[in-house]
Amino acid sequence: MARSNFWLPASSLLFLLFLLHRSSVAAQNSSASLWKTLKGDAPVVVANGGFSGLFPGSSPDAFNFALISSSPATILLCDVRLTNDSIGVCLQNLKLDNCTDIASYYPQGQKNYLVNGVLTKGWFSVDYAKKDLVNVTVTQGIYSRTGRFDLNSYPIFSVEDVQEQIKPSTLWLNVQNDIFYRQHNLSMRSYILSVSKKVIVTYISSPEVEFLRSLVTNFQNSKTKLVFRFLGEDITEPSTNQTYGTLVKNLTFIKTFASGILVPKHYIWPVTSDDYLEPHTSIVIDAHKEGLEIYAGDFVNDVVIPYNYSYDPLAECLSFIDNGEFSIDGFLTDFPVTPSEAIGCFSHINKSSIDHGKPVVLSHNGASGDYPDCTDLAYKKAVDDGADIIDCPVQVTQDGKLICMSSINLIDDTTVAQSPFRSRTSNIPDLQSTTGIFTFNLTLEEIQTKLKPFISNPEITYNLVRNPRSKNAGNFLTLSDFLSFSKDKKLSGILINIEHAAFLAENVGISITDGVIAALNDAGYNNQTTIEVIIQSSNSSVLVKMKQQTKYKLMYRIDESIRDAAASSITDIKKFADSVAVDKESIYPDSQDFIINETNLVKTFQNAGLQVFVYVLKNEFLSQAWDFFSDPYVEINTFVKGASVDGIITDFPASARAYKRNSCRNLGTNLPSYMQPVQVGGLKQLIIAQAQPPALPPMPLLEDNDVAEPPLPPVSPLNPSTPAPPPNQGNVTPTAQPSGVPRILSAPSALLRTSMLAILGSLIFA
Repeated sequence: MARSNFWLPASSLLFLLFLLHRSSVAAQNSSASLWKTLKGDAPVVVANGGFSGLFPGSSPDAFNFALISSSPATILLCDVRLTNDSIGVCLQNLKLDNCTDIASYYPQGQKNYLVNGVLTKGWFSVDYAKKDLVNVTVTQGIYSRTGRFDLNSYPIFSVEDVQEQIKPSTLWLNVQNDIFYRQHNLSMRSYILSVSKKVIVTYISSPEVEFLRSLVTNFQNSKTKLVFRFLGEDITEPSTNQTYGTLVKNLTFIKTFASGILVPKHYIWPVTSDDYLEPHTSIVIDAHKEGLEIYAGDFVNDVVIPYNYSYDPLAECLSFIDNGEFSIDGFLTDFPVTPSEAIGCFSHINKSSIDHGKPVVLSHNGASGDYPDCTDLAYKKAVDDGADIIDCPVQVTQDGKLICMSSINLIDDTTVAQSPFRSRTSNIPDLQSTTGIFTFNLTLEEIQTKLKPFISNPEITYNLVRNPRSKNAGNFLTLSDFLSFSKDKKLSGILINIEHAAFLAENVGISITDGVIAALNDAGYNNQTTIEVIIQSSNSSVLVKMKQQTKYKLMYRIDESIRDAAASSITDIKKFADSVAVDKESIYPDSQDFIINETNLVKTFQNAGLQVFVYVLKNEFLSQAWDFFSDPYVEINTFVKGASVDGIITDFPASARAYKRNSCRNLGTNLPSYMQPVQVGGLKQLIIAQAQPPALPPMPLLEDNDVAEPPLPPVSPLNPSTPAPPPNQGNVTPTAQPSGVPRILSAPSALLRTSMLAILGSLIFA
């Protein structure tokens, strides 16, 4: 049986979703004067092989999904490869073994060919007729991305198949290796001229000068645009024997045979060897002066982008179109939803506006995605980035001082393991299962003067690190410093997190709750109404005491994933809390990063009069389910518009604030498809049964006995200047930062994700 028929159910569902959800409204700013493109039009989005960031590139679902999830004007790009019977097929790699399962059908088909002078081993289309490939199916060519759709048995599409079955409004054909095909007695020029009589081709691109020059006469009076594609600066263009770095300096020559250029994005924004941006070049302005449109490529969400963007791919897109000086004419991307959002909803907005309405943006250890947790720099950036509320997790030092630190274990967020204090280790099972060097093992002066902060890296397992140039930047703040810093800022509130209160009272001789109350009183927060004070804890005993002794708002943090809450537990929570913080999985449970369903937890709490905050949102693509496209805005939007949470707790307040400012939030029924929440479980439905992720074990129900706790114990009469309990001696090495529920990978996939630093999330729109 031919395997190619197995893709039909999934693609049929995808096409149905396409008919139901494709928006006819393009939420783009219609004022041409705002766009600094060549003609003043909004930039275009070119989907590289369709939505190839998720589905196998050039597969039917990849093409269809690009049209569903992105701007209605999205252009589909097909990389054309010729078979030996001169049929043009859409495949993302010259080597078929890098994008299909051909080796399974022709195990002896591997050949060695010269490609632009380089001996290349693999399976090639020139060795097969189209009919020979009828059972061969396209697969994901980047192994760090999910391979679950490979078993959908997507057929290889010809250019005509794309036109007839996908029916894109605009088609872009990219032609590479024309010289290689000529060496095999095949004419790409003849094929392009032939197919253009049957298929409307709007763009033809190639990195080969002579190939494009051979087409100029044929297309000079047509609407088809010829685009010269630049490769790496050091690569030699085969027909001129000049490097692309040399050719880019002669755009006047390029203009003689092309109406546009396509460049790698680093031609515009160069990047240093340690992944930071350099000043932009003049290439966009130079191209426009020559009358050339300029498109930029290599936009993908699941690789490390320059640290200046804080793992925010939409922020990267905006730097190419909304920087006040220039705008590219289009993006070539594996993730067309992200530039669609940037163009349609996030460009030319008022970046200074502050709105403390929903969703409330609550920082997590300050802007901890950019600077070390709870440092002055992290808090300053959180404020500058527009956080509504900034937070201080309070810890106690050996001399009884209160300090803002994300962990009671100094190994987690300081350089203590490399300091002379590394011998002050303690083994305290009540706090954690491993040894640590705890805040109460050092004095405030020792922490502030002898240690440096260390930035959190929750995805360090996959070599994803945060802002390495500033990994030890900033200064630790006492609680009093934090309160003084916050008082005159444009914030709606501050949050003080209190944990381990019972342990500290019994074993260290400190009442952390009394210390927090005293610090707030000393700073005058008990006599003001401008900035709201929220006390957060995962211990009901802490919140009960704070409710008895203060009038501050109280947030109960549920520190496990739950499917729902029993009525009795909610009754208990309402006795001491105004809001709850729940983790992401409690709202959208996922199995191996595919969202399975949505719980009723948010509605349950909100119906009881409790606000719901979700934690912790991060920009790193590894932190997101596949359904969110490796795009933090898709995730934020789904929690806000899909789950209707009241607030989000995030390491990256800048992205959350940008979401709150986007111009599409109030479009109502005219909301474009790329700004709608995902359809829960929709992506999973497109996976055939054999490749489905495993079923989840039932998550627990929150019961009243999970909430109820005995009152905080009285403070033991200990000398707080004496470390308690006595430390164990020994060296300690830094531990990896916790990252929530780990991803479950097959061994090959795990290795490739680690080495390639890439992953993908994806989206089905409701």
